[in-house]
Amino acid sequence: MTVLIVETDAALAALWAGHLIRGGAEVEIALTAEAAIDRLALGPVDGLLVDLELGSGSAIAVADMARYRWPAARIVVVTRRRFFSDGSIFSLIPNASAFLHSDTPPEDLAAVVSHCCAAVS
Repeated sequence: MTVLIVETDAALAALWAGHLIRGGAEVEIALTAEAAIDRLALGPVDGLLVDLELGSGSAIAVADMARYRWPAARIVVVTRRRFFSDGSIFSLIPNASAFLHSDTPPEDLAAVVSHCCAAVS
């Protein structure tokens, strides 16, 4: 299972990556939306772990590119905000499998990503 983490906080991305790697995933990190889109052009991923509040660029654009290039890829969206607690994020990102708060314990986040992406790989 290959997972692309799209997170501007390098330390947080590394923390999430560590938990996913321990679970057997191959992990790549993109610190910007542009880097994520460039990576998606190179080859398939089974899933993406995307922070909705990227410092530059749009997480929704990354999700759209993933849906276009690799339609089977599943996306887990994380955010610090509660704005999308009504589930409306699933209409904006149709290939989203889960929506979690960014303070979700990393081991739980990794379990959700693994579960969502397992059927793809």
